[in-house]
Amino acid sequence: MEHHDRLSGLVRLHVFHHAAEEPICGQWMIDELARHGYRLSPGTLYPMLAKVERDGYLTSRSERDGRTVRELYTVADKGREGLAVARRRLHELIRKTGQE
Repeated sequence: MEHHDRLSGLVRLHVFHHAAEEPICGQWMIDELARHGYRLSPGTLYPMLAKVERDGYLTSRSERDGRTVRELYTVADKGREGLAVARRRLHELIRKTGQE
């Protein structure tokens, strides 16, 4: 992903947004991010999910479907708060640049 360092925060915001709507799994999130032009490998996304979970932004639970076990991630209160702050700041930035 070009400009990876600058866009990684937006990737996390996408994750928090979707995890606030409903539980998400990693592969679904990779596919969803790809629809928005972000190309992440499992080797990039899963460590990021683990870190934001350790940091208290997401919670996870395992769900078994036959032989497959999936981790489902849901936004935690801290993630919901961070998402709200980020949305306000993004709106402010957009207003300041006149791109709204």
